[in-house]
Amino acid sequence: MTTKRVIKGEGIPGSYLPFSPALAVGDYLFVSGQASVDLKGNIIRDSFESECRRSIENLRRVLEGAGIGLSDVVQVRCYVDNPQDLNQFNRIYSEYFSEPHPARTTLIGCLGGVLGFEIDAVAYLGK
Repeated sequence: MTTKRVIKGEGIPGSYLPFSPALAVGDYLFVSGQASVDLKGNIIRDSFESECRRSIENLRRVLEGAGIGLSDVVQVRCYVDNPQDLNQFNRIYSEYFSEPHPARTTLIGCLGGVLGFEIDAVAYLGK
C-alpha cells in the first residue's frame, strides 16, 4: 500500500470542506485547488489580478510546506471564470512560472461566478 502524507500547517489555507490541501505520494505532491482565500478558507473576492496572485501565493505556501517551490511544479490545471481575463491570467502566470513551464490545462467559464480563478498542481518532490 502506498503511503500518503498530508501537507498542512501554519501559513497553509484551511477549508471547511472535506479535502486535504495536498497529499505527498511517492515522489509527487498532489495539491488541491487553491483559490483566493484567507487562512481559514474564506473566499476573498476583489480584482481578477488580486485573486489570481493570491491563489498562486496560496499554492506557493502549500509547496513550501512540503519543502519545495513553484519550480518543482510539473503540471497545473487553471480555472478562469471570465474569458475576458485570459490575457491577464497569462501575463500573471508568466511571472510565477518560468521555462520549462509546467504542463498546463486551462478551463474557462467553469467557476460559476463563485471564484474568479483557481489553480491545482502536481509537483515533483525529488526524493
